[in-house]
Amino acid sequence: MEFRFIAASFVLVSALAVTLQVFFFSPISPDILELPPEHSTPLFAPNNHLQGVVKLGEGILNKPEGLCVDQKGMLYAATRDGWIKRLHTNGSCENWKKIHNKDTLLGLTVTRAGDLVVCDTDEGLIKVSEDGVVTALATHVNGENIWFADDVVEAGDGSLYFSVASTKFGLHNWHLDVLEAKPHGQLLKYDPVTMETSLVLDGLGFANGVAVSLDQEFLVVCESWKFRCLKYWLKEEMRGKVDVFIDNLPGCPDNINLAPDGSFWIAILQLTSSRMKFVHSSKAIKHVLATFPKLYERVRAVDRSAMAINVGSDGKIIKRLDDPTGEVMAFVTSVLEFDGKLYFGSLKNNFIGMLPLETLA
Repeated sequence: MEFRFIAASFVLVSALAVTLQVFFFSPISPDILELPPEHSTPLFAPNNHLQGVVKLGEGILNKPEGLCVDQKGMLYAATRDGWIKRLHTNGSCENWKKIHNKDTLLGLTVTRAGDLVVCDTDEGLIKVSEDGVVTALATHVNGENIWFADDVVEAGDGSLYFSVASTKFGLHNWHLDVLEAKPHGQLLKYDPVTMETSLVLDGLGFANGVAVSLDQEFLVVCESWKFRCLKYWLKEEMRGKVDVFIDNLPGCPDNINLAPDGSFWIAILQLTSSRMKFVHSSKAIKHVLATFPKLYERVRAVDRSAMAINVGSDGKIIKRLDDPTGEVMAFVTSVLEFDGKLYFGSLKNNFIGMLPLETLA
């Protein structure tokens, strides 16, 4: 009898300790998140297009998250080992510039002046010159440090618009922002003339990719866990107005890039699985997963498949590309179209995927 009492007491105390750990020391204050409905049209049917990519720089590129191309046709990639790698038009890969030994480099762009501008989640917005000199462009806004700069694009007037994914959580616990489902993201603007940084939009749901339309009339910013992209108007008579560009996406939009025909390519992360729907329906489960990260790793699905979509300037989906099982590509974070080819960056693969557009005809 005494043993049973001791055992029952131990179980009760253990359960109480776990409960206190989960609900009083949880790093999040979560909201319920409603995931978008499943699409049943043929356009949204999964395919195997991404299993046909050619692997560029395989084994040399450590999870190349962001991609951009310069006026000479050379491709740049930011990798998890602090390098900016450069792929030449002949397919060879060059260790171009070593920025540091951290894994904090994300989105990047080449300006019209030929400068490479990179988002560093620790340093903010930085510029890398041809001779390797690194210059900090934007480190603070309104007196606060800029953390988790995510993606950047140059507008026609030379201004640099860049996203901050979360002002509460960092790169290495980004999943907590998704679990909490409260908007901590921002869109910022760096003026190269005044060298000042200003807040454009606040309260975004994990602000991610940014791109400017071909006619320079609007900017698109992706809100990952809101499964949508917003349109921020740049032209004078509409400047500052915000509309929904596209919503109810089949996953979380990551990076977005303008295509030569004026459409956009968006990388889509798979956070809409049946497991995640169950997770986002319960605050208690979110607390548990936030407190015990290894449990979250067992239910997330972003590194088990890949998806990219092509969206017209009117916000309508034109094409969808998949690797539904992650057999070749998974966790695709960026899609770039150049010279009749698509290039895919990823936070899982050790290469850049290349797919000729003619194979999709």
